[in-house]
Amino acid sequence: MLNIAVDKTLKRVFGDTAANIIYTHLEKNYSIKKDEIAENLESFSQAMQEYLNSGAAVVEKEILESFYSGLGLFQRVELEGNRNTEFVERLRTLMPQ
Repeated sequence: MLNIAVDKTLKRVFGDTAANIIYTHLEKNYSIKKDEIAENLESFSQAMQEYLNSGAAVVEKEILESFYSGLGLFQRVELEGNRNTEFVERLRTLMPQ
């Protein structure tokens, strides 16, 4: 379900072509395949931060909101403090083990 939220968000924010460029970058430079993002949250978050710089925070917020919505939870997301750690921890609390 997380991989679907990521895909929807990247395509909504950047469009199909740019989302595919991001996926290619993730696989080529970080060995993260599109369907393996949920298993590689820390690496994905770090890669997004390095690739998008300050824009990563906006994209991660959108991913969280999409993921929450997919679970039937409607919550406004605000990331504070250590954004990278907070993004990963929020996702982990909602994902099945």
